[in-house]
Amino acid sequence: MNDKMRRIGVVSAILAFVFCLGGGLWIISKTGLDFGNDAVSTGIGLYFIGKAFFVGPMLLIATRK
Repeated sequence: MNDKMRRIGVVSAILAFVFCLGGGLWIISKTGLDFGNDAVSTGIGLYFIGKAFFVGPMLLIATRK
């Protein structure tokens, strides 16, 4: 893998982490952690936060390999 592709991989890993975490936090901030009112939106927000901590590091590991 050449140097340009490694940079693209690292940048995409960082962007994936930031956008997924930001989206999840934004959804949580709009709905709150009150499961009684809108449990589905809270679940989606938590899903995106969890996805951020999986997808970003996995892209980084795949790029560094």
